[in-house]
Amino acid sequence: MTVIVRELSRLDRRALEVHFLALGTWDRRLRFGVPLNDAAIRAYVRRIDFDQDAAFGVFGDELQLLGVGHLGRGAGHAELGVSVLEGHRDRGIGSALLGRAHMHARNWGVRSLFMHCLTENGAMMHLARKQNMRIATEAGEADAWLELPPADAASYLGAVFEQRVALFDYALKQGRSWLAPKI
Repeated sequence: MTVIVRELSRLDRRALEVHFLALGTWDRRLRFGVPLNDAAIRAYVRRIDFDQDAAFGVFGDELQLLGVGHLGRGAGHAELGVSVLEGHRDRGIGSALLGRAHMHARNWGVRSLFMHCLTENGAMMHLARKQNMRIATEAGEADAWLELPPADAASYLGAVFEQRVALFDYALKQGRSWLAPKI
């Protein structure tokens, strides 16, 4: 199955909030390093700066965000945080989000992609190893780094193509939801 990833915008803040609030206490701890309460989740979503950062999502047929990647731009690097709803894991959503973030970070011109997580976050550790990221662990936390090649025509065109496909996919799902009988 192909996982389609769409870059999100300010208009998707509500969907982001719903996604993060749907994470259980344990999943919030793994995603954010601490088990954030609902108010902290809402504040986090409000602080996402879509001019500086990028966010990506994988939408289900009911237009719910199944997985989210938040890519923050730093000095010479980009940091990625990923979450996938329980029941939708092990379907390639995390890998697809990482791949899209990788391309986006390259196109920003940063030289490395960084992920920070708790060492007990087996899914993120697996994802980092699968992508051959350099991993350093200390005191129950892990930092994973991936050196990025410079952007090129293929990365720029690939990003445009992937976004167009994702927008088309979302429009189809939205149209289906509008036509579905309301029970």
